[in-house]
Amino acid sequence: MNPEEKKNSHGGARLVKEQKPPKKKKPKPQRTPREKILRVLFIIFTVIAALIVVLFVAYKLLVVKPELPNVTPPEAEASAGMEMTGPKLSGDRKEEFYTFLVVGRDTGGGGNTDTIMVMSYDIPNQQLNVLNIPRDTMVNVPWDVKKVNSVYNWAANYDRDGIDYLKEEISYLIGFQPDFTMVVEWEAVGELVDAIGPVWFDVPYDMNYEDGTQDLYIHLQAGYQEIDGDKAMQLLRWRKNNKIENGKLIVYGGYPSGDLGRIETQQAFLTAVIDTCLQNLTIDKIPALAQIFFNNVDTRGTLTVNNLAWFAQEAILGGLSMENVNFMTLPCEGVWVYSRTVGNNQSYVVPIQDQTLEMINTYFNPYLEDIRLDQLDLMSVNDDGSLSSTSGHVEDTYAAKPQNSGSSSSGSSSGSSSSSGSGSSGSSATESTAPSKTPTPEVTSTPAPSSSPVASAQPSATPAPTPSPAASAQPVETPTPTPTPTPAPVVTPAPESTPEIGPGMEPVE
Repeated sequence: MNPEEKKNSHGGARLVKEQKPPKKKKPKPQRTPREKILRVLFIIFTVIAALIVVLFVAYKLLVVKPELPNVTPPEAEASAGMEMTGPKLSGDRKEEFYTFLVVGRDTGGGGNTDTIMVMSYDIPNQQLNVLNIPRDTMVNVPWDVKKVNSVYNWAANYDRDGIDYLKEEISYLIGFQPDFTMVVEWEAVGELVDAIGPVWFDVPYDMNYEDGTQDLYIHLQAGYQEIDGDKAMQLLRWRKNNKIENGKLIVYGGYPSGDLGRIETQQAFLTAVIDTCLQNLTIDKIPALAQIFFNNVDTRGTLTVNNLAWFAQEAILGGLSMENVNFMTLPCEGVWVYSRTVGNNQSYVVPIQDQTLEMINTYFNPYLEDIRLDQLDLMSVNDDGSLSSTSGHVEDTYAAKPQNSGSSSSGSSSGSSSSSGSGSSGSSATESTAPSKTPTPEVTSTPAPSSSPVASAQPSATPAPTPSPAASAQPVETPTPTPTPTPAPVVTPAPESTPEIGPGMEPVE
């Protein structure tokens, strides 16, 4: 045997030695039919339990209850026995009661804070309340034209962030600082309407307006109709009509009650959108809605998508319905105030103090203790044309002084105040058309209808918009004005008393 064969022989011998006899399989236990069923059920329950654990972990990761922001009150407020004025920043809170500042920004209109809303969500009682702050609301700021929608754009002149400054001014109007902030581009509403399907709505007026500089083309006929995303944007942005006549641009019509009428239409349409969303929301539409949110909503880092999922969960499980969704408007009345920088009277609305305080404490105050009037900073106009504030301090020291006779008018119409930029062209014209005093928006909230589209903001009997803002339907207590003011009342203050016009004192559109 050669070495190679010997090697192979030894190896083969080893292999033969290592072979073991095959093991005998144990016979399977004979299970009764009952045991077989129990075994299958055990496996099913084990799998279900594992899935529940996985879903619970995913739920905990995806649905997160928001934490309230930690607002540190001034040191003096924390001192024992010290009652501080200004917005309430601390205290015992109502259970699961959340507040929001929602700012609608019109990118087509230069990025103005076109719509400002304060929202409260009372989860235990499933109440969702929304308060609109009119864009012409007078606020206590150091510049001349003191409309609340000027704050965002002029904040940079005072080295302030626009939304932070606006949030601060809103806190002075409502007596507390909202928990969370959401900045929404108006385009989101149009995209939302397209995502959930057309919304049926009764357009209150014929709306025809064109402005190529804003790429804004509005052409809607009055009446009950389907509104898609494009029509929704036209409806929400309309204020007045315009046309070319004999080569001249003529602006006419609009809401008889000015910006308050526009707010009513926006509230009515948003109610219809929410109603349609609740009816048509399906699982397959959620990704599109989430994408709309990501593209158009900035929560300023105060809320995450996980937090919003938690709010959605609470609304669904809690049974939030349209009957408990209420829109209201800040109780206010209209005034005219002379502007030293524009050179004519500007229309404003100022809050009605007792009604505002009652509305805030009833629907929006997150604290157990009531907000006090001295925690609000509400502006008013005195008989001599000077401005006052419930805080006892007016930021614009010049405006706190008596103004020239005939240059301002207090207690004018709340409804007729037009938006800034659409006011009268001269002081004498303003005086002659100063609207009479009308009731303020209702203090009590109006429950939104649950099915049919919301009625128009103005009764159908209201004629097509007319240029006259004085077409107020209410017989009002007009202290009969003096027949006609003398043709040219002296409105120019003495040069030595007029301060220089600094940044942020210019008029705001």
